[in-house]
Amino acid sequence: MQLTPSIRSALAAGAAVTVLFAGAGAAAAAPAVPKAPAAAPQARAAAPAAAAHSPYSRLRPLATFSAERLATADLVAAAKWGTGSPIDDPAREQEVLKSVAEQARQLGADPAATTRIFRDQIEANKVVQRGLYRQWDANPAKAPTERPDLQEVRKEINRVNGELVRAIAASPHARSAPSCTPLLSIAAARVRAERQLDGLHTVALARSLRSVCAGA
Repeated sequence: MQLTPSIRSALAAGAAVTVLFAGAGAAAAAPAVPKAPAAAPQARAAAPAAAAHSPYSRLRPLATFSAERLATADLVAAAKWGTGSPIDDPAREQEVLKSVAEQARQLGADPAATTRIFRDQIEANKVVQRGLYRQWDANPAKAPTERPDLQEVRKEINRVNGELVRAIAASPHARSAPSCTPLLSIAAARVRAERQLDGLHTVALARSLRSVCAGA
């Protein structure tokens, strides 16, 4: 059977999801760690502060805000459905990339890394939009009956973009550490479970996080 570009893309995304969440499954299957002796009061008081700066705590917001951004893809798809507006919007995409790069510079973060991560965010959003279009084409009864205001949706996207840029700026060491991929996998798996993401949004979440870890 000859693979069409859409089938190849779906297979690639599925493979990405398998890799992304494999670490979380392994972590869940790991044996329990023996309980350590009770810590002194000073150590217990310091534990929350240490946890707040742990690599996992730095990576978790990236998974959380990526999922939050993906939720806007449903609204964008509903806003464009039936209007003839294309899913791909190069002008808007360049506007977003330019904006987040400037925000990164202002925060002292790496604009190139921020732009790379946001390219994946944009592609993940389009994964959701295309998937919804296929569902609505196949079953028009599931198509949206109301059209959200795209400008209002973009205000929400801009808000989440700002949160993501700050999360990227706050996580350079976590993103470059050897533990990044397994910890990000755990974070993404937990976000997936909390938000009860379906298959389409799970694939898209994996796509959105592809470049978070340095060297990924």
